[in-house]
Amino acid sequence: MLFLRKAAQDEALVDAVMESDAVSDEVIGFHCQQAAEKMLKALLSDLGAAFHKTHELGALMDALARSGAPLPGEFENLDMLTPFGAVYRYDDYDGTEPLDRTGTRALLKSLRAWVEGRLSSRNVLAAM
Repeated sequence: MLFLRKAAQDEALVDAVMESDAVSDEVIGFHCQQAAEKMLKALLSDLGAAFHKTHELGALMDALARSGAPLPGEFENLDMLTPFGAVYRYDDYDGTEPLDRTGTRALLKSLRAWVEGRLSSRNVLAAM
């Protein structure tokens, strides 16, 4: 699925530069946001759900809930990445604390596992 492959590209970049002090939190956060966005869009596409072109993770999360695939509670704060998709792409990161790169990457890994689990269970059911 295209969206998941594209998300994997963002994840690979994050993995390659996550420890680098030369790469800003804005850049890491942008690619984390992009990966999350693409994963959510992959599931929405698989569900046949309509969604607008948006970088707003909260809107995509709402669309999933309306489509019968609400995100588990562990992802309730996923939309904290939304500003990295546009605002911090062009403005300085105004966070009073640095981005928790390790925690955010772990969240993305969990999101990928959840999305892939939903996709594979739907594909198994469709094959029956």
